[in-house]
Amino acid sequence: MSTPKGIVYIVEDDASFRKSMERLIRTLGFEVDTFESANSFLEKASIRHPGCLLLDVRLPDIDGLRLQQTLIEKGSKLPVIFMTGHGSIPMSVQAMKKGAIDFLPKPFKTEDLLSAITNAIKRNVQDVQEELQKRKINALIDTLTPREKEILRWIITGKLNKQIAYDLGITERTVKAHRSRIMQKTNVSSVAELVRLAEKVNISPAG
Repeated sequence: MSTPKGIVYIVEDDASFRKSMERLIRTLGFEVDTFESANSFLEKASIRHPGCLLLDVRLPDIDGLRLQQTLIEKGSKLPVIFMTGHGSIPMSVQAMKKGAIDFLPKPFKTEDLLSAITNAIKRNVQDVQEELQKRKINALIDTLTPREKEILRWIITGKLNKQIAYDLGITERTVKAHRSRIMQKTNVSSVAELVRLAEKVNISPAG
């Protein structure tokens, strides 16, 4: 048996359509978990990655757009694909602006569904990798003292040690010592690397 390419969560209140979608998506090589309502998904889903959410717009409790907003507020990285038989242009624009991968009007072709799911899974892999990278970087930044964090923000301006020393009213030797410890603690070997690392966790240059 082949390893699943990822997991697809389906939130759809029409039982027969939900079942047919589950069978189809399994044949495409994905794992599937289904829910009949938004609240059921929020209460019972055990989110794993890589994955995506195939979400009906019209639901009996919370509609799909509201569920999408709830997930955004919770910081969810799960990409959303909307499906609807009642879609409208403004609705699809609203969904896409909030990061939806696609908006599929029912009935849709298998190849369109597969393309949307594949794109969503790829997005999820990238998002999860970026999140893990940010956590690792923040863990390194947390090892710095408050003074080292301050000096870091000056280093990424590109200024020389003597310029930083002048701006802060300290000796060049002190700046050099701080710079050495910062590079060591963050596992970088150049200012360019330190700049890229800082950008990934939204640390802005001083000044």
